[in-house]
Amino acid sequence: MNRFKIEWECRRGMRELDKMIMPFYQQYFDDLNEEEQKTFVEMLSYSDPELFRWFMHQLPAPTPKLQALVELIRTKLQDY
Repeated sequence: MNRFKIEWECRRGMRELDKMIMPFYQQYFDDLNEEEQKTFVEMLSYSDPELFRWFMHQLPAPTPKLQALVELIRTKLQDY
C-alpha cells in the first residue's frame, strides 16, 4: 500500500468528510487489520457525495464491509 497515495486520497472536497476521514486515517489506520485497511482504501475510491450519504445515514454503503467501516469511523470519531 502506498501510504502517500492513501493520505492524499483522504483529502476530500467536503469539509464534513475531511473532519472524519483524515483524522481516522491518522489515528486508527495502523490499528486496522489487513482486510479493513483494504476496505478503507476501497472506500476512498467512492465520490464525496456517496461518502457523505453513508456517513450522514442517508443511504447505506453498498457492501457490508464498507458499511461496517463507516460505522467504525463514526464511532471512533464521535467525540472528535
